[in-house]
Amino acid sequence: MPENSTEVTAAGIARLAGVGRAAVSNWRRRHADFPKPVGGTETSPSFALPEVERWLRDQGKLAEVPVRERVWQQLAGHPAGAVPALVHAGCALLLLRNSPTVWPEITAVSDERMAGVLSLALNDVLAARFGPAAEAGRVVHTPSRAELLPSIPLLRGAAELAAETGARQTFEFLLGRQLDANPRQYTLTPPGLAELMAALVETGKQPARTVLDPAAGTGALLRAVGRPTALYAQETDPDLAALTALRLALLTDSDNSCALAVRTGDTLRADAFPRLAADAVLCHPPFNERNWGHDELAYDPRWEYGFPARTESELAWVQHALAHLREGGTAVLLMPPAAASRRSGRRIRADLLRRGALRAVIALPAGAAPPYGIPLHLWVLRKPGSGLHPSPELLLVDTAEPAESLSAGSAAAAPSGGRDRLDWQAVRSAVLDAWQSFEGVGVGVGEGEDAGMGRPGRADRTGPGHPLGGRPGVSRAVPVIELLDDDVDLAPARHLPPPAAAGGPAELIRVRERLTETLGLTGTLTPPAVTLSDPAHWPLTTVGELARAGALQLRTGGSGTGPVSVLTEHDVLGSTAPSGSLPVDGPPEEPVLVEPGDVVVPVLGGGSVARVIDDATAGAALGRNLQLLRPDPAALDPWFLAGFLRGTANNRQASSYASTATRLDARRLQLPRLPLAEQQRYGERFRALAEFEDALRLAGRLGGQLVQGMYDGLTDGTVAPR
Repeated sequence: MPENSTEVTAAGIARLAGVGRAAVSNWRRRHADFPKPVGGTETSPSFALPEVERWLRDQGKLAEVPVRERVWQQLAGHPAGAVPALVHAGCALLLLRNSPTVWPEITAVSDERMAGVLSLALNDVLAARFGPAAEAGRVVHTPSRAELLPSIPLLRGAAELAAETGARQTFEFLLGRQLDANPRQYTLTPPGLAELMAALVETGKQPARTVLDPAAGTGALLRAVGRPTALYAQETDPDLAALTALRLALLTDSDNSCALAVRTGDTLRADAFPRLAADAVLCHPPFNERNWGHDELAYDPRWEYGFPARTESELAWVQHALAHLREGGTAVLLMPPAAASRRSGRRIRADLLRRGALRAVIALPAGAAPPYGIPLHLWVLRKPGSGLHPSPELLLVDTAEPAESLSAGSAAAAPSGGRDRLDWQAVRSAVLDAWQSFEGVGVGVGEGEDAGMGRPGRADRTGPGHPLGGRPGVSRAVPVIELLDDDVDLAPARHLPPPAAAGGPAELIRVRERLTETLGLTGTLTPPAVTLSDPAHWPLTTVGELARAGALQLRTGGSGTGPVSVLTEHDVLGSTAPSGSLPVDGPPEEPVLVEPGDVVVPVLGGGSVARVIDDATAGAALGRNLQLLRPDPAALDPWFLAGFLRGTANNRQASSYASTATRLDARRLQLPRLPLAEQQRYGERFRALAEFEDALRLAGRLGGQLVQGMYDGLTDGTVAPR
């Protein structure tokens, strides 16, 4: 084996071959010529990737390793670690993007020679983008020949992948895989949230051209900015700072028309841009830090609105952001909900309100960002200036129940919330509509304008649907004077009158009518009296045997890119329409699209659920933790298949309990061997049961909505008792 060869674990081998880890264990036991471990531990050995590829091909288990999978395995098994390898890949991709004609000359030599030539070429391209190597604060350093040599196979593969998908998309793919493989090492800002925060600073009368992120992480917030002229970032972790710099360099134009400055260091203790006055600041700061510099920074000039308590690190980040804005500039920060109401921060909150620095507090649904179980807030701030008068109102927006309060959809909408089932389109629409109206974006400046304030006057901002009156339970412009009490509690839920129902009190009438109709339908669909008989003793087969015989196909979801809706695990469990979405960036990867007659089962949870895909759901992509069974209609009836898969005993014998969650092995699910005509007879009964179940589920949702709406209406006076 070549020295410093890439190593791969059993899990990596399983991904290469498209099998489970148990199959790899079986190969090791049954085949004496299976590659021997070259590293790792006794319980988690690692193997040489070239040897594994050769063995898989010789055994006919792998025709050719997909380029992206091979490159990822080379990165994950790099002897120096995945992060240094990813930095090397990013440098090479930047060179490939900026100087495409140079790359073929560099790669047309041996690996040893290429490492030396590439080091010199990288020094030139990195100096052009990030400044000379000796420049203080430069976070991406030119790797030496010795450092590059183990990475040469990876870099050749990355260039091959970039030829198919592009340099930026290749780096995004590799970075995304690294983040997904190590979720506990990074605090991530989901793309939907990053786009919303960027839209808030870009929506205004003055464009945000220079943008700062003082807690950059992986650069997700700056990546979401539209057309900046300068991006500034600071990150404590040197590795993350280097990855962010390369990510943003690949994102911006190759002519370096967008200035880029990424620095490493503790932002609050050692500000890398002390004299910067940006158009906008975007920030996802660390939460609940006690050691943020309280003792060292007591007399720091940034505390213009008050010295934050030791427990109020988030208010230190708020004032840091304001200190780096030009007059009239906008900042958007992700905040824990406690920052809006803790007594230790009430004096600073009050001063932010009095001086007009705090413009909006937006409550997000739980699952918007880590920690996923908490409904976080967005704070929108504006730098006060000599020509700007303080606003008499604060915009409060609550998107905690987007399915019911925002989208005004069907009364039967499924409960919302959770990291995998947020309706980001509804959240974004509600927030931006309220913010644009509050700011007067698109409203003419003239007679109705407050003198010197550069925004519509109060009379112009009280029309139908405007946030001053607000959408009940969603948005409202609250007079600042109402908030300046002893607590200065800015939690939106405390100040927004909840709606009696999704469409107001009148909606209760429609909900009641639909509930009555649905209850009547459940009576019609109630299964007839059962006919008892002795237990059947059919000859049985398994899903795995049927798959091997070609009677059905097995597919696993969770991959792919493109503008396709995704059938999520939540949708299958709740029998609702596809609610997820695929990433639009990254190498093109075909998702698994569901077809009419497919049977979809959740992998996790151990529940007996199986959904037959209808015409309305067909075309959606199969989501994570779902398995698809596509029966041959000449051999298997889909409703027969789904019905027997839901048997409790069947699910128990096919489930494993090795982890904290129950996992279903669909291949072990059993079916009786019956003629197709007999299958169809059972299938009709199973279909009728599914319709009855859907009616019961809908009745439960409508009933819950009606009951809560009645409670709300009676308590707020919009419904009169009889």
